[in-house]
This record gives sequence, structure tokens and C-alpha cells, in this order.
Amino acid sequence: MIPTLSDALAERGYDTLTAVQQAVTDPEIAQADLLVSAQTGSGKTVGFGLAIAPTLLDEAGRLGPAAAPLALVVAPTRELALQVKREIDWLYAKAGARVASCVGGMDMRDERRVLERGAHIVVGTPGRLSDHIRRGSLDMTGLRAIVLDEADEMLDLGFREDLEFMLSEAPEERRTLLFSATVPPMIESLARQFQRDAVRINTLKSGSQHADIAYQALRVAQADAETAIINVLRYHEAQNAIVFANTRAAVNRLAARFSNRGLSVVSLSGELSQDERSHALQAMRDGRARVCVATDVAARGIDLPNLDLVVHAELPNNSEALLHRSGRTGRAGRKGISALIVPPKAVKKAERLLKFAKISAEWTVPPSAEEVLARDRERLLADPVWEDEIGPDQAEFAETLLSLYSPQQVAAAYLALYRSRHSAPEELSSPDARAPAKERADFGPGTWFALSVGRDQRAEARWLLPLLCRAGNLNKSAIGAIRVQRDETYVEIAERDTAGFLAALGGASQLEDGIGIRQLDGRPEGLSEPAPKGPGGRPERKERRNDRNDRNDRNDRNDRGPRKGARDAGDARPAPRRPDAASERPAPAAEKPARKPKSEPRSEGPAPRKGGKFDRPKPAGGGDKPEKTARKPAKAAERGPAAAKPAPTKPAFDASDPSKRVARPGRPGADRARGAKPGGPKTGGGKPRGAKAGPRSGGSAPPMRKGGPRGKGPRK
Repeated sequence: MIPTLSDALAERGYDTLTAVQQAVTDPEIAQADLLVSAQTGSGKTVGFGLAIAPTLLDEAGRLGPAAAPLALVVAPTRELALQVKREIDWLYAKAGARVASCVGGMDMRDERRVLERGAHIVVGTPGRLSDHIRRGSLDMTGLRAIVLDEADEMLDLGFREDLEFMLSEAPEERRTLLFSATVPPMIESLARQFQRDAVRINTLKSGSQHADIAYQALRVAQADAETAIINVLRYHEAQNAIVFANTRAAVNRLAARFSNRGLSVVSLSGELSQDERSHALQAMRDGRARVCVATDVAARGIDLPNLDLVVHAELPNNSEALLHRSGRTGRAGRKGISALIVPPKAVKKAERLLKFAKISAEWTVPPSAEEVLARDRERLLADPVWEDEIGPDQAEFAETLLSLYSPQQVAAAYLALYRSRHSAPEELSSPDARAPAKERADFGPGTWFALSVGRDQRAEARWLLPLLCRAGNLNKSAIGAIRVQRDETYVEIAERDTAGFLAALGGASQLEDGIGIRQLDGRPEGLSEPAPKGPGGRPERKERRNDRNDRNDRNDRNDRGPRKGARDAGDARPAPRRPDAASERPAPAAEKPARKPKSEPRSEGPAPRKGGKFDRPKPAGGGDKPEKTARKPAKAAERGPAAAKPAPTKPAFDASDPSKRVARPGRPGADRARGAKPGGPKTGGGKPRGAKAGPRSGGSAPPMRKGGPRGKGPRK
């Protein structure tokens, strides 16, 4: 191994390398492309840092002056990119490397200035790196290696186009290393397209996924889904813990609740700025916060020291998310616990997630309040402070306490002070216990009152109920039936609350808003009796008659025709008419003929047009058509008889001779008479193409052009 890197590892306490680190540092594949799949927390970051070292460092294990970047490391999230930068910093510190970061949420101008001063390794997210390449601030000409960390996650997040763009802009002779927890078909396709004879390395072993993590499925009641998390955190008292939720709203709600219970908590979600997210993670590393409530933005690549507990407040959507969430603990050989909060509605989903992830979890219940307090006593007795030497000041203070109080009092006070620094545990109900059904108390006898508003005044029970409760200082359970009539409204008030109601009114005869009220002697007349109550206080349901003979009897009655007086009762179907002699007789002259019912279908044929031949009155006995009358008799009379023109005579129509048919303008017959196509743009018959139809009056045809002969189209 290169001396500068081995010294850095020794300073960090690396005695041995993990399986993936040993595989990628094999001298035989020092210059080959790699496709590596390893489980979360197996040391992949240090692994690809060691893998690209022979490509970047000289024989002395050092780097030259910083100029164009030599290596590019791409990570899916900002937190993971900044974490990779910190790992690369200490690993290549003795080699003289200058590492730059380009992530979203940071000032792009500052990043450009850093790149202009030169960098050996650039670490960033796909979107920000692509922007720098397109703007020309990231020079790709001197690139020797590209590393894609968590490549499967980047493809899931929709960064495929950015990855393909960066890989296509890089020199062809560079090395390409793909690190991924899983290798789906999309990763294989990307490897075939941009890698050259990649060496496949797989350190995942069957049945050893997250072997250092103990999974627990905690069955809780639906109402205790969030309360149980407090007991879990208090029972384990982990130095660092992460509580995962699915939405930002749930993160904010849980963080506020934990903070109110005295827990040192920070939140981490996509709505926070990059500075806020960085400060939250730094608070966890420094010990200023012990609980981090986060969305899945923290499920990939986040490495927090001494993270011993992961709580799934809400179950993830798939088994991969479950593995990546749980992978924040149990890293680098440390032990960890992954607890799933499973309410009754989520039992089946939890079973599916564990089955698809090939994980065997312990199904149990969250710790109770007694168990949490007992665990506090165990930790108190096992505290190393009991074995420390007593200083002079401590010995003097102890003597003072013993002189004032008994040893039992001193021990009890110490225990009380210890518990006061911790949040009190919660009392949890059994996960199989169901909430008792609320039973309505018997209303009992009531007193009726009449209000001076009814339907005519738009009275409704929904605004009368709060008015009565407010004016009479009543609870809504003390008000029974509210019956709105036309001019009044009757209200029933429980007899046990009548005296208090009248006292609240103070002898007034009006409620608020000028609504009068008076007490009745008994039940108002005309109100129907309430339906009989069945078991549980609900109205009894009428038994359904399922006898086949009863149904047949009803069908027989329906076949006999409509009931007598059905039309008077509002039946929409008209009664059928029987063709008898009485119906064909003409109505007497003294009686007005019955109007044709609207429900009868209209007669077939063309609809009558206003002013057309269908509107002309016909004589009762048939015969010839009535003579035409002059359209403008007043003007004709003014001009005199000499000015009147004789009405044009129509040529006779002979049905036997088609050649003598008279064509009318605007109809296909005019075109067929001359052998032209109907509706053509230049023929006389029909409307010209593209012409707009004039306004019609009552459906009549447009007036013919004055002076134009029939059937010959418009003048030219």
C-alpha cells in the first residue's frame, strides 16, 4: 500500500481493512474499471479512495500542484457528498491533496473561485457538477478517474441524464468506478455503456446483510404510535439515535414533541437549507443533540459516530429503504438496533417489508413505563462515578449532607435529581386493546319550548343548537329533538336541565338575535312520535320481507296496469288510451278541447317553421289552401292600384317529367338540374364554400337576392 495512505489509516485506528477495501486494493486491478456492490456501512468511501490512489499519486505517493481536477466523485445527496469530502481530506492529507466540493444549496460563485485556484479531487452532487461543466468552470480535460457512489440511488432520484452527460464529457481513457448497494438492470446498462471491461466485485454474502443490527417490530396501539417512541428512546438512552418519518410535516411534529419532553433533538429534511442541514449533523457529531428526526434524505451514506439506535416512526415504502435506513447503525463492526413502530393497521405491511428484505425481526411490544424506570436504576448503579476517588471537596460536602439528612434521604434525593434530568416515560395501552365504545346516556323526560322562527325565517337546527347552548348555558347532550315548522320551531330540553336553562335566561322571553321563546305545557300537537329505539339506542329497522310469494304478489299487481288515480297522485307516466268509439267523437262546441299533454311524443315529420307553410291555418274540413295576402298592404295602398304588381305565377310541377322540375336556390336539386356537384364553390346551386350563413328568423330560409332568377345563383 502507498505509504502516505497507510500512515493516514494508522492514525485513524485502522488495523485491518474490510472485505470491500481489500477487494478494490488488489494490485491486479489497479488500473481497471470496477463495478462494486457492497452493503451499507462496509467502508466503501475509504475503499474507493484507496482504489483510485494508484491512478492519481506518483511513485512517492504525493500529488503535484493543483490545477485541473484529476478525480471526480459523484454522490446522490449533499450530506453524503460533504461526508465523502471529509473522508477524502484525511485520507489524502499527507499526499498534499486539495479537495473541493460542489453541492446544491451552496454559493456557486464561491465554488467557481475554488475551482479556478485548482483542485486535485472534486466531490459533488450530479446537478451542481453538471451546471459547472456546462458553464465551463469545471475542466474535465485532465480527469483520470470518475467514481459514482450510491449509483442506484442516483438513478432512482432521476439523475440519469446528468450522469450520462458527465461521463460523455470526460476523457475516454479515464477509469470509471461504480459503487452501489445493489446492481439493478439500469446500473448494468450504464456500466456497459461507459465502462471498459469492468471488473465485477461483490462482497454481499447471502444471509449476512446487516448482521450487526438487531431488528425489532414493536406492536403498539393506534393511539400510542408516537408516544411509544419516547419510551424506546428513554429505554435505550443511545448516545445518538435517528427517528425516520415519511413526510416533512411528520418530522416537524415529532421534533416539536420530543423537544417539549426535554430531549435534545434536531430535524433533517429537504425543506431545510444546506447550512441548516450541516449544522444539524454537526450537532449530532459534537454531542449537543442526541436525537435526529429525519426523512429519507438521511437514509443514504450518513455516518454518525456512536449511532446505536434507528427508530422507524413510519414504515418505509419498500424494503430497500428499510435496509438503507437501518444501515445508519451497525457500521464498521458496531452493534445497533433498528426498531419498527407497527400499529395494528400496518402489521401486514411490516411483514411484507421484512420478508422482501430477508430479515428476521423480533416481534415484541415497546418498553413500558415501569421497564424504563427500572432501566434507569440499572444505569444509575452501573455508572462509573461510583468507582471514582472522592476528592477533599466532595468528602467535606458528603459529611455535611450526612450530618443534615439520613443516608436514605440522601439516596432518595439523588435518585429524584437523576430522574428530573430525563423525560418521564409514557403509560402505554395494550396493542390488542380496543377503545371502549362511547355509550350515550338516556335522555329521559324532556320539556318542550317553542321558538318564534321557522322555515319561513330560514331556521335550521345547525345554528339553533349552538344558540341554545350559548344562551342557556347548556351542553349539546341536554338538547333533544329540534323540529322546525313553518312559523315556529319546537325544541326538547332534558327535564334535569330545564331549571338551569330557565335560570340562565333570567326570566327573559327572548334568546339572542331577538328570537322569542316560550315554554309549552306538553308535547306540541301534530308532531310524530319518535321511532322506537333498538339495542344501542338506535332506531329499530323494519324487517325486510324476503318471501318469494310476497314478491310474486307485487309483480302481479304491477302487471294489472296503473292504479286508479295514479295520474292524480303525481305519476309521471301518462295513462294509456283505449281506442273506443267514445274517444273518436268530436268534442261539443260549448266545451273547450283538451290540451295535448306534454308527455306525448311529437308527431313525425319536419318541425313547423315560423312563417312557413306549416304555420298556415287549415280549414276544418280540408280543401284548397288559403290565398296569400300581401306582405306590405300599407305601402301598396299608398302607391295606388297602378303601382301594385301582379304576383308571379309558379310553373306547374309535373312529377312524371323530371326535366320540368323547378330547382330552388340553396338546394341540391338546382345543382343536379345542371349536372354540377352539390354545394360546389363556383356553382349556382347551394351556399358558396366559406360563406357565412345570415341570421335566421324562426328557422325560415334566408331571403333570395332581389332581382336574381330562381336557381341560377348570385349575379356576377
